[in-house]
Amino acid sequence: MGLPFKISCLALFISLVNLGIAQSELRVTPDEIKLKVGETAQIQAVVMDDNGEPLLHEKVYYYASKARIAEADSTGKVTANSPGKAMIFVIKPHPDGKYLRKNISVDVAFPPVAKVEFVDLPKVLYTDVPTTIETKVLDEMGFEREDVQVKFSTQNQKIASFDGFNNLIPYQKGKVKITAEADGIQSTQTIDVRINPVEAIEMSASLDNALTGDVIQLKVTTRNKAGKVIKNIPVSYSFRGKSDDVMEFATGMIQDDGRFVAYQSGTYIVTASCGKNAAHKTIVVSPRADVIKRDIDLVGRGSVSDKHTSDLWVWEGVDGRDYAVTGTWGADGEAFFWDVTDPANIYGIDTVKVDARTVNDVKVSADGRICVISREGASNRKNGIIILDVTDPRSVKLLAEFTEGLTGGVHNLFIYEDHVYALSNGERYDIINIEDPTHPVKVGSFELDTPGHSIHDVWVMDGIAYSSNWHDGVQVVDVGNGIAGGSPSNPVKISSYAYPSGWNHAAFPYKSKSTGKVYVIAGDEAFPYGLHIRDKPTKAAGWLHVIDFTDPNNPMEVAKYEVPGAGSHNFWIDGDILYVGNYNAGLRVVDLSGDLMGDLYKQGREIGWFIPTDSKGVIPNAPMTWGPQPHKGHIFFSDWNSGLWSVKLKEQKVTN
Repeated sequence: MGLPFKISCLALFISLVNLGIAQSELRVTPDEIKLKVGETAQIQAVVMDDNGEPLLHEKVYYYASKARIAEADSTGKVTANSPGKAMIFVIKPHPDGKYLRKNISVDVAFPPVAKVEFVDLPKVLYTDVPTTIETKVLDEMGFEREDVQVKFSTQNQKIASFDGFNNLIPYQKGKVKITAEADGIQSTQTIDVRINPVEAIEMSASLDNALTGDVIQLKVTTRNKAGKVIKNIPVSYSFRGKSDDVMEFATGMIQDDGRFVAYQSGTYIVTASCGKNAAHKTIVVSPRADVIKRDIDLVGRGSVSDKHTSDLWVWEGVDGRDYAVTGTWGADGEAFFWDVTDPANIYGIDTVKVDARTVNDVKVSADGRICVISREGASNRKNGIIILDVTDPRSVKLLAEFTEGLTGGVHNLFIYEDHVYALSNGERYDIINIEDPTHPVKVGSFELDTPGHSIHDVWVMDGIAYSSNWHDGVQVVDVGNGIAGGSPSNPVKISSYAYPSGWNHAAFPYKSKSTGKVYVIAGDEAFPYGLHIRDKPTKAAGWLHVIDFTDPNNPMEVAKYEVPGAGSHNFWIDGDILYVGNYNAGLRVVDLSGDLMGDLYKQGREIGWFIPTDSKGVIPNAPMTWGPQPHKGHIFFSDWNSGLWSVKLKEQKVTN
């Protein structure tokens, strides 16, 4: 869990604090703040007692809804970072387990528009072939403006004109001058319109019979009257279909490059057109679920019912047996060690207790000898990481603690080639050499310089670190791969990808076995309905973004996986199978084989699912699946309300 639930998370802290002071009101000024980028404002907040007298020494806390737009420091000083609207939440813990709270709206003004630019504007258009015209609007501070409407017009509408959707429709041969205008700022270009030479279209498909979710590549050949192939001329694609299910529409997705994917089984007709000429192709699509669907059976449990469970790690020990470690959240700093050699008979073998409220993350080195756990909420505020010897998981030994630069708390960490990548105060990750685990040494660090930047997670594979940086998205950094000359002591950024919601909470890289493409799955986390600690079930939000990183300099989001009414948390990929901890929707297992495009959930790519319920859980019968890990034919996962679970995918059904 991370930044989007800090305000809800505070409810836990508040419920455990007895201030012993009669607080009745929180007075905050101003009610709203209007700033320009770079300007600051001061919030004044005073806690009043029952008699209306100010409690001058009572501390309040400030949280920003969108720090990239406006952030507040511990004194209530607000800084405007970029244009937009945000909220500052002023919160004071209250002894009855609730809290006093005021919300202040912050409006950071947009600078005037300075420039309108055409994007990838074609030099030549062809009659009767509509083309969508795209632009980019920049203001005087260089911010790209998506809030400004752009109006399009042509000088000679007999040659070409715009419809109401930014599409330019050419009618006859000639030159046409087009204008894009935003807030009085104009940009003009002249385009050559030629007679469309296409007289015939031929089309074939990579598949005539497919499964839902299969990406079908359409191949189109355009010819002139003499039969000569005409290249580099725009072709438009569309589809219609009849679903096998009378209660469903035949839905799917088709791209400008001729890739088509069906979400529902049925019969589809895809069409390629160029002006007045068109070609059609019929494709029959069967349900993917009939091929991939498998049941998931419960195998074993490691119950934890008196405190929330955080992350897990499963590994083969040096003695050949299998073990797991789980952390605890908002409790008393415990990490539990389990023997999971027989997944049907999971039992605890040791407990490590450290000075912390939360042991959020737990990781074990590849050789099975070193475990590192994170600390948050230490009484001495040192936090940091704890390094453990787990050569014998039945008798775990403390090797060292490391707190240098990590006093703000370590939420997540990763171990890779004798180095620990540890988050520091949600701002950066520090790189710590543990070749001698009794004497850890910090050797490097990676932090963004963007306004209001923050970080939640980091994962390292093949010498590349993939960090999840909320609104700054996935950051891809060379920490030893060599592609950008990076190393643990000199991390070098390769590329990044961000998406509008700003909910980037976790990232997992993998290379598709079936296509060879390199993807990064970027996961959201959000609690729009609040996070309930011990009273009632929580409903999360968010989904997984599938980003094609095959060309690291040109990442492209190509697909998503979203379970309705739930939200993603941690996940794991093994082969072409995705294992997702989907909070209130439990464990989900998803087929990632082949090309990926569109909505994977609607395509029926779920192999199976399992909802963990426990009548004795911290919140009874409230699944809140945190994170999964496949290991030796079983799937282990932790659940926030009920501890450690082991399940198994049943054998695939054989169909004739």
